[in-house]
Amino acid sequence: MRNSWLVPAGAIAATLVVAACGSSSSNTGGSGSSPAASAPAAGSTTALATKKVGSATLLTNSKGHTLYWFALDNSTTSKCNGGCVQFWPPVVGPVTAGSGVTGTLGVITRSSGSKQATWNGHPLYTYVGDTAPGTAKGNGINLNGGVWHDVVLAGTAAASPSASSGGGGYGY
Repeated sequence: MRNSWLVPAGAIAATLVVAACGSSSSNTGGSGSSPAASAPAAGSTTALATKKVGSATLLTNSKGHTLYWFALDNSTTSKCNGGCVQFWPPVVGPVTAGSGVTGTLGVITRSSGSKQATWNGHPLYTYVGDTAPGTAKGNGINLNGGVWHDVVLAGTAAASPSASSGGGGYGY
């Protein structure tokens, strides 16, 4: 009977850990949202750019990081939510076209209420695996239930070397 208090204490500790983990992945778009999903300052926009990667000219953010679209998305809805955005941060909209950028730019409202930029009807993302400008490691990867593609403006993009190791399609 001396250790009977351990079971209730352990159950309480486990409940607190689960509650803390569950609340950390929510994105309300408010002051607690991640930087990738936060809204830009009023009246500000980001100019998109282009960058030659291999034999392709790719759409990039203003820092030269490759932009991606997700096969499961549609022109009004992002299917990358929750843990997915930790690896595929949404590009905050609105954006403008820099020199050489072709296509139609737009904005959708995410389930969190934040704004996400689109290109030709595709919601745009960056990839955390692209640690430097001019890399495109996310192209062709099958993660989060669908395939990710870089935005090719001209030429043909090469598949990422890690594209064949998609891990069953749900690895985030």
